[in-house]
Amino acid sequence: MNAQALPDIAFPGHDKLVDAIDTAVSSGDEHAITAALRNTLCCMIRDRDVQLPGCVFEPIEDHYARREIYRSPQHGYSVVAMTWGPGQGTPVHDHCGLWCVEGVWDGELEITQYELLETDGDRTRFRAAGGMVAGPGSAGSLIPPHEYHSIRNTNNDEVAVSVHIYKAPMEACSMFVPQDGEWFVRAAKALATDEAH
Repeated sequence: MNAQALPDIAFPGHDKLVDAIDTAVSSGDEHAITAALRNTLCCMIRDRDVQLPGCVFEPIEDHYARREIYRSPQHGYSVVAMTWGPGQGTPVHDHCGLWCVEGVWDGELEITQYELLETDGDRTRFRAAGGMVAGPGSAGSLIPPHEYHSIRNTNNDEVAVSVHIYKAPMEACSMFVPQDGEWFVRAAKALATDEAH
C-alpha cells in the first residue's frame, strides 16, 4: 500500500461509521474520546446498516490480517479491521504510546492485559493482570501506559474479526518475547497492512 495514500475503502454504512467516529474523537481528552469510541463502536457493530468489506472475513493462513479500511484526513485516526484465523494471535505487545479502542465484530477473542512490573535494559517483567473472552458487540480501550496486552482467537474452527481505532496509524510496536518466569525481552516490530478491497 502506498504510504502517501489515505485508505478509504467503500462498504455499506461507511459514512455512518466515519461520522460516528468523528463525533467521538471530538469529545475532549483521551479518556473522554476512548469512552465515547467504546460506546460508538458497540453501537456500530450492532447496526445492521454498517457492514464491513467482505475481505475482512477472509483469513490469511500464516498471520492474522491487518487491513486499514479508513484513515481520517481531518483527525488523523486510523481504522483497522483485523482477521483472526483459528488459533491466530499476538504476543504481548504495546501500542507505542497510541490510545486505541478495540471491538469484536464477529467471533470471539481472548484478551489478556499485562501489568508492567519492572524493566532492566531490554528485559521487562510483566504479570498477567486479568483477561476475558470478548464476543461480538464488546469493546475496550487501551490508554498508555496501560497498553500491554495480547489477543488470540482460541477457537479451532471459526474466524474472528475485530475493529481497532488508533489515535494515529500504528506502523510499529514493541513485542515482548517470553524468557524466564515473568521476564520478557523487548523486540521492535514493524506492522504491515494487508490489502483491503
